[in-house]
Amino acid sequence: MDFAHLIQTIAIYAIPVVFAITVHEAAHGFVAHYFGDNTAWSMGRVTLNPFKHIDPVGTIVMPLVLYIATSGTFLFGYAKPVPVQFGNLRKPKQHMVWVALAGPGANFIQALVWGALFYFAAAAGISERFVLEMCRAGMLVNVVMCVFNLFPLPPLDGGRILVGLLPWRQANMVSRVEPWGFFIVMGLVLTGVISSLWMQPLMSLTYDALQTLLSPLAFLLR
Repeated sequence: MDFAHLIQTIAIYAIPVVFAITVHEAAHGFVAHYFGDNTAWSMGRVTLNPFKHIDPVGTIVMPLVLYIATSGTFLFGYAKPVPVQFGNLRKPKQHMVWVALAGPGANFIQALVWGALFYFAAAAGISERFVLEMCRAGMLVNVVMCVFNLFPLPPLDGGRILVGLLPWRQANMVSRVEPWGFFIVMGLVLTGVISSLWMQPLMSLTYDALQTLLSPLAFLLR
């Protein structure tokens, strides 16, 4: 492992990762508050203070260890989830969908912002590799977080969206998976199933969508 390269990679990804995690979790809490659940709001979790959302093991130690152990070929981590009492929502089943969508939606918007910053930097004649690589990293991190969290299995956001959309009987069956959901997801990640059948196709589509949305800006800045 080239530790100079490791330090450089950490420096490039640190700000995008912190913003991606912080805004993702705060978005969940804000939308939950909007629809009637004040749990996260009262605990001070609807904030852009990253220290409220960072899990020392899941956000820092685990990704670093995996990055070093696999020479950067495998990376996984998590933040402290924002607490949401879905029963407090005014329409629990319907509003659960919006609360769950808020996190991935926030990541998609951030990816769009990083993409716009890249075009502005290029148009301003900024050729500093660190700046341009950070913009690319910001897009990548947020696209990964958006797509991964939409995987339709609880406790991921996609699982909660699925529970909210299904009829009550089927929703109850899916929700029973949640206690084992993390281990199932980890198994699917380690076997490459999520990467090949979910991440790669949906990341490609997400990048295409971002490129389409950014194309007017790219045209104007030429």
